Amino acid sequence: MKKLIAEFIGTFWLVLGGCGSAVLAAAYPELGIGFVGVALAFGLTVVTMAYAIGHISGCHLNPAVSIGLWAGGRFDKKELLPYIAAQVLGAIAGAAVLYVIASGKEGFAIGGFAANGFGEHSPGGYNMLAALVSEIVMTFMFLIIILGVTDAKAPKGFTGLAIGLGLTLIHLISIPVTNTSVNPARSTSQALFAGDWAIGQLWLFWVAPIVGALLAGVVYKFISPSKV
Repeated sequence: MKKLIAEFIGTFWLVLGGCGSAVLAAAYPELGIGFVGVALAFGLTVVTMAYAIGHISGCHLNPAVSIGLWAGGRFDKKELLPYIAAQVLGAIAGAAVLYVIASGKEGFAIGGFAANGFGEHSPGGYNMLAALVSEIVMTFMFLIIILGVTDAKAPKGFTGLAIGLGLTLIHLISIPVTNTSVNPARSTSQALFAGDWAIGQLWLFWVAPIVGALLAGVVYKFISPSKV
C-alpha cells in the first residue's frame, strides 16, 4: 500500500507539474516558457520524485514504465495492475486539481487541456503514423534509459537526473508531433477532461507506449551486462 500511495502522489505531481506548465504557464509566451519550458517541467517532476519516492516505489509514474520493467525482468507481474491503477488515479487527481485552478480565471475555455493527439490535434499537424512511430520510439528510448541507469553495474547517484533529463529530451523532440505522451496515465487524465476527440484518439497513447516499453524490456534484457 505504501508503494501504491507513493505512485499515486508521484503521478499526481507529474501531471500537475508537467501538464500544468503547458496549460497555465505556456499561456504567456512572452515569458519564454514555450516547448522548452514544458519539456523541462516534465523532466523536473521526474527528477524531484525520483529522489523523493524512488526508494519507496521505484518511482515508475507511468504504466509503460512498469510494463517495460516487467518485460526486462525487473518488476513482479503481480504488482503490475495495482501500480497501473495507482498511476492512472494519481494522474486523474492531478488533472482534476489543474482543472480547478485553470477554470478559476474568467473566460476559461478547456480547449485541448494539454491532451495528446494526432492529425488536426497534433501541435504540428502530424498524421497517425508519425504519432505512432514517435510514441513507440520515444517510449522505447525512455525505457532503455531507465533500464540502463538502474542496472546493477551502472554508476550510482545520478539515476534521477538521467531519467528526468531523458524525459526532457523526449519532450523536446516529440511535443510538436503528439504533445508527447510516452505515458498512458498522463494521456488518460487529460483526455477525460478534454473529452470528444481526445477520448477517441486515446487508444494510440496506450498502445504505442506499451509496445515501445515491451520492446525495450526485451532488448535491454538481451544486452544487459548484469544478470537479472
